[in-house]
Amino acid sequence: MIDQILAYNARFVAEKGYEPYVTDKFPARKLAVLTCMDTRLTELLPKALGLRNGDAKIIKNAGGLVLSETDSAIRSLLVGIYELGVREVMVVHHSTCGACHMSYGEFKPHMLERGIPEEVLDQWESKGIDTWLEGFHDTEASVRKTVAAIVNHPLVPGDVTVRGFIIDSVTGALSEVV
Repeated sequence: MIDQILAYNARFVAEKGYEPYVTDKFPARKLAVLTCMDTRLTELLPKALGLRNGDAKIIKNAGGLVLSETDSAIRSLLVGIYELGVREVMVVHHSTCGACHMSYGEFKPHMLERGIPEEVLDQWESKGIDTWLEGFHDTEASVRKTVAAIVNHPLVPGDVTVRGFIIDSVTGALSEVV
């Protein structure tokens, strides 16, 4: 698969397919979107939000979550705010998200089957892997928790607007979570 992608890329560059996407690093709408890495959202989310290349910083992870004060989502948001001029943040979770039922208990047998030694898992269990790989069970509550984690982060300035939404994974319809 990667070799096919590399061949496509060579043609893309040679044919100047990149030209419609040329922009700079600053989000034109001063917007960051924290969302899930779900493949259904790859094209649907920007289209449903009316975003074009260069309009927003789109930050993706499993579930669109903020797990700690120092995780990569917060780091990316802080870079967006202080280096790139982000003034508004949209937290966008989605319907039928796989993270809704994600748990270390479900991952562990698969990890063992794939050759991860029990001793390694024991070490990670002592580090809190069960919490780290835990998903959520209520999408609206998860959106509220993620918004609160951003709003209440000590390094996020109070003049940044943060709002939460759920997008329908099929239609792209947005519902605000208040």
